[in-house]
Amino acid sequence: MRLPSSGAAVDSHDVGAMRRVKLRTRLVRVVLVVAALALLAGAAASARGLDSGRTSGLPTASGVAVVDLSLSIGPNDYRTIRATLQRLIDSGGSLGLVMFSDVPYEMLPPGSPARELAPILRLLEPRRTAKSDAGLPANPWTQSFSAGTRISSALELAGDMLLRDGISHGTVLLLSDLVTAPEDVPRLARSLQALQDESISVKVVPLTPLRDGRTIFEGLLGKQALIAPSRIASSDPLPTDTSSGLPMTLLLLGALVLVVLAAHERFAGRLWLPRPEGRTA
Repeated sequence: MRLPSSGAAVDSHDVGAMRRVKLRTRLVRVVLVVAALALLAGAAASARGLDSGRTSGLPTASGVAVVDLSLSIGPNDYRTIRATLQRLIDSGGSLGLVMFSDVPYEMLPPGSPARELAPILRLLEPRRTAKSDAGLPANPWTQSFSAGTRISSALELAGDMLLRDGISHGTVLLLSDLVTAPEDVPRLARSLQALQDESISVKVVPLTPLRDGRTIFEGLLGKQALIAPSRIASSDPLPTDTSSGLPMTLLLLGALVLVVLAAHERFAGRLWLPRPEGRTA
């Protein structure tokens, strides 16, 4: 054993008796260091998965897709809608579906298999005019959705569906050009806040939005809540959205790291002798 600052040795005639204790302490130290590193690696992996899921996820078993079919939705927007729903089908998960213009209605309840979206895809075509597309089938929502747009009512319905079915920490995926009636903007802000208060996250796929609409949603939700349509159309996989509750795995691993470090100091720390009186550092 050595003094902290001088390097002077303590004379001992039975140093051999300490050899077993020394080996045991070294073994305990190695085990605790390896355990701490493994826990740190697990915590880092848990944190990465949590971040990716929250920034750019699509809803699966705990989600509701909300689709805007108002008059302002154009051909390119319908392609993005179909591509997004196809990605949800390919995920093999489950979700609910709401379609809206001025009035929303529930097409699929939360927890419905995503494959049930497949028959709807062929119906999601732009509204056709008699002059240019005579003889072609009309969009089945042409007559029902002929007035203005109220995004707030659709978000409220999606939130009510999740609460009704007892789904906590759900996700609402809004596909819209973000154009809503001017008088709907205050209610929209209240609706988004109410969803957040219920721990329901909101993701948005902006369909060729006007600048004002995008600014409103970025201000209310943050830029990270918007998923670029180009990402939907690409072949890159989109991570699925996860629970927005407390990251229990990360918290548990962090607590275990602290326990291991405390055990290291208790059972494997160095023994320092006090400095002799009168000796300066």
